[in-house]
Amino acid sequence: MDLKLRVNGEERTIKDADPSMPLLWVLRDLLGLTGTKYSCGIAQCGTCIVLLDGAPINSCVLPLAAATRGEITTIEGLSKDGTHAVQEAWVDEDVSQCGFCQPGQILTAVALLEKNPDPTDQDIDREMSDVLCRCGTYPRIRNAIKNAAGRMKK
Repeated sequence: MDLKLRVNGEERTIKDADPSMPLLWVLRDLLGLTGTKYSCGIAQCGTCIVLLDGAPINSCVLPLAAATRGEITTIEGLSKDGTHAVQEAWVDEDVSQCGFCQPGQILTAVALLEKNPDPTDQDIDREMSDVLCRCGTYPRIRNAIKNAAGRMKK
């Protein structure tokens, strides 16, 4: 059975895939969008987060069939040249160390700022708590989100 997905603004046809296959593997293995990372496989770390209709979702546990009803945004689709306000703030604040969690962190931050353009530290901590950073860059993540909020207001 062929299924259609809307990914990063393009309609994509997924041929002969099991509808229960996790979206993560569809993105990485079938569509070649390897920016989304695999880590725990049980929706506990946030590394695999993508946006579905603007909301962060763990793609490691979302079945392909459930993803056909909305717009999926991966880190590759956030901006063609890395100039989204959140991406620029991430660079300015030197957030990344190993970088493994960064696609999930960045997309979660984008979703946060879309619904709350002026978040407090508590808002940021609460919304970002589903994405684990093994390097412990949480203070820089918070600073980058505030930096991006300021950029997005201009």
